[in-house]
Amino acid sequence: MKRNESLLDILGRVLWRQRLLTVGLLLAVAGSVALALVPPLVLERVVDRLTNGEAVSFALALLYFLTLALSGILDAGKETLITVLGQKLTRGLRHAMCAKLSRMPAAWFSKQDPGAIASRFVGDVDTVEALFASGVVSMAADICKIVGILAVIWVKSRGLGILMLLVTPLLFIMTRVFQKRMLQAQLEHRAAVAKASQQVPETIRSIRTVHTLRKERYMARRYDDAIQAGYWAMERTNFYQALYSPIIVTVSAVMVALVMTLSAMGGGLREFFGMSVGTAVAIIAYISKVFEPLESIGMEIQSIQSAVAGVRRIQTFLAEPEQPPADERVTMEALLSSGKPAVELKDVSFSYDGQHPVVSGCDLTVEPGETVTLTGRTGAGKTTLFRLVLGLYPPGNGSVRIFGTEAADLPPSVRRQLFGYVEQSFRLVPGTVADQITLWDEAISREQMEAAARMVGLHDTIQALERGYDTLCTEGLFSQGQLQLLAIARAVAADPAILLLDEITASLDTATEARVLEALRRAAAHRTVLSISHRLYRETGGRQFSLT
Repeated sequence: MKRNESLLDILGRVLWRQRLLTVGLLLAVAGSVALALVPPLVLERVVDRLTNGEAVSFALALLYFLTLALSGILDAGKETLITVLGQKLTRGLRHAMCAKLSRMPAAWFSKQDPGAIASRFVGDVDTVEALFASGVVSMAADICKIVGILAVIWVKSRGLGILMLLVTPLLFIMTRVFQKRMLQAQLEHRAAVAKASQQVPETIRSIRTVHTLRKERYMARRYDDAIQAGYWAMERTNFYQALYSPIIVTVSAVMVALVMTLSAMGGGLREFFGMSVGTAVAIIAYISKVFEPLESIGMEIQSIQSAVAGVRRIQTFLAEPEQPPADERVTMEALLSSGKPAVELKDVSFSYDGQHPVVSGCDLTVEPGETVTLTGRTGAGKTTLFRLVLGLYPPGNGSVRIFGTEAADLPPSVRRQLFGYVEQSFRLVPGTVADQITLWDEAISREQMEAAARMVGLHDTIQALERGYDTLCTEGLFSQGQLQLLAIARAVAADPAILLLDEITASLDTATEARVLEALRRAAAHRTVLSISHRLYRETGGRQFSLT
């Protein structure tokens, strides 16, 4: 089995595909760092000449302004390339994560909160771009600037170089302390954001229950608690960020004052720290340039720490075990001609949590064309049995075979042709009425779609809509009974060999139920049917199978 891709694998692949852009960015960063060192050196020469009463040549003045302009241009180019490459990285990462999501087993989705999944694809991926753009690349450029400037200061003033070498590690240690504190705050903030994101769809899904039980204040309090936790975590981050910059500015001012004072003293100190007027001007410029990137690093810590929290969540998602690959050699023709039972369960047991069995020791054989109705108390595992037959969950013990092949090994293309599943309630998908039936399956022709609608008696109703099958399907366009008929049309559109019917008439009135049952009788003709419906059993006969 192919190993799961890591975040570094994905980002490395994108960077290789964008190698020209990557090389251009590296050159822009190197040029920007190198040119940042030149203007103070040119300014030193200019000031020294003016101090000595010498004329400043036009070429020297022009060189100063050209280096400033080129440095600004390279900085702008660097920021542009960072933004473009960052967007390409996030696009490639989202594409890889979507592909990963399509390979996840159904059991994984049942244990996840929709808000948490969405936050990985939106907020966490955005932090990767921030990590690249305003984090790693910018910090690497700033570190290179610091090293270059310290080297120049060491050459110009050995005493000042020693002072800078003493101060810089202390500032680095302080930066690390701030980094750790901010990381913890960012982790807490990300967890609070995920909890708040989960709360919104949960409230919407259960809004009727909330209103009925008058739990508005309770739900509001839960949401407020999550928001408040995120707020206080972000407040701690902002506190450390606000404290860091003033410290850098203060140290910079103290260093400049100290150097000027020591340079003005006589004796050995003057010799050790002494410098010309031009050198002093250049040194002051360099000191400010040293502390500017250090201050920027303090600002970049927040982006990096926020991204680290998001990266960890993304990496955890990418490391999740995937659905085992299906056997693509399995074809519909081979299954139907196998001569094996349509559905065969042998000693099947299953538990969602690994502790409380929902199905235990189940044996069931359904021959092609046979109708079997599942019976049993609520919670006996009837719907779970459907999910096992569909191959959405692997059994804990035993085997589930469809025409002799393990249900989990069926490729998706075959499952759509093999199964038609009608749930208790119809689930709208974004799109037209036609999309509700075909689910964007290009293998289902327009004729098949309309034939399915005619079979359930909805064709004329759909044709009477403003744009017929191309009408945008929204809530309220169809009645509850019509939605159930639409669900049957969706199930039979691909002409499946097996129909799975899950209590689809439970919430219908008698007249509507009769219409739906008539549609089901037509849909069930010449097909294998597994149902959870006593009324359907009484209407169509077949065999009962009891789950206890």
